[in-house]
Amino acid sequence: QVQLEEFGGGSVETGGSLRLSCVASRYSVKEKYMGWVRQATVKEREGVAVLFDDSSTTYADSVKGRFTVSRDNVQNTLYLEMNNLKPEDSAVYYCAADWRSCTEGLRSCDFAYYGRGTQVTVSS
Repeated sequence: QVQLEEFGGGSVETGGSLRLSCVASRYSVKEKYMGWVRQATVKEREGVAVLFDDSSTTYADSVKGRFTVSRDNVQNTLYLEMNNLKPEDSAVYYCAADWRSCTEGLRSCDFAYYGRGTQVTVSS
């Protein structure tokens, strides 16, 4: 069974940075499309970033230029580098694997597998 475990969430002030990690088990991060989604309180889950097997990427407009998704094939780990964080970035962030589809602008994304999530809180 595929397992995804996130690390690196926490609390930062506006303008701060965090790096999320996602360690995959029974799944190769280099062979499939992977990504990150997030869900804020009283909001629907939304896509954040997708990393394709050819290393191309796509991001939600709200995070472009601030977030970077990458992977380490040796460590079998997916990362999300988040810079210049804003209060509206506060959410539970989920690692996701085996991408199926996203609506325009990554407003909604569907993956086959998700981790349990890690909380990111940005204070103003």
